[in-house]
Amino acid sequence: MKKIIALALVVIFSLFALVACNGTEDVSDAENADTTVDTSADVVETPTLKMATNAAFPPYEYKEGEAFVGIDVEIATAIAAELGCTLEIVDMEFDSIITSVKQNETDFGMAGMTVTDERKEEVDFTLSYATGVQSVIVGANSEIASIDDLAGKKIGVQLGTTGDIYASGDYGEENVTKYGKGADAVIALKGGDVDAVIIDNEPAKAFVAENEGLKILDTEYAVEDYAIAVNKGNTELLNKINTALEKLTADGTIDGIIAKYIKAE
Repeated sequence: MKKIIALALVVIFSLFALVACNGTEDVSDAENADTTVDTSADVVETPTLKMATNAAFPPYEYKEGEAFVGIDVEIATAIAAELGCTLEIVDMEFDSIITSVKQNETDFGMAGMTVTDERKEEVDFTLSYATGVQSVIVGANSEIASIDDLAGKKIGVQLGTTGDIYASGDYGEENVTKYGKGADAVIALKGGDVDAVIIDNEPAKAFVAENEGLKILDTEYAVEDYAIAVNKGNTELLNKINTALEKLTADGTIDGIIAKYIKAE
């Protein structure tokens, strides 16, 4: 009798964990799934939560060797732990993240992603976990001294980012050159192919620190909220992530992670 009860508990736990972590699973499928348990296994496999990101955006997500690191990586890891899941990171181009989430190839997108009205038409967003600032990088001796001086200039951006969206709207598509990576836009700036680069402030600081002869304008181009993208209508996963975010915010975990990567000036 004890073995039968223990077996039943393993089945119940497995189903609960799958529902908590798999944002793409249909509940009806879970109810009709084969619940046969391999009695030879002593350990229940931990469900996986797949995160779509673009690991070229320090300090939010980037790679050290083969390891993924950064603010978003650590927050996502903490969220997965709260949900009893293992985190799997899927690296891709930034402009592929929303498509990946919409097609259920990944469970959520987290890449220093700003909440915009356009994106809200395609995905649902969690509570905001950080604030971002769009900044402008120019050459150290550039004649561009403020945002007002950008009119008519050649501007480099990372494809699909809010820098791309805002610059294309403000200065015209014909004046904006789009690159797959922010680093490529910076290389273009150094080579004289563009006059300025619009990108998030923290990556901007990292790029300027790594490349002599560049500076960031004092004027902020835009201030925005970062949040996690979930497939539209997946309220179960959205609510679970929000609950985890609220707990991690209340206990200081998120502030601690951000402070680890972004030092107070």
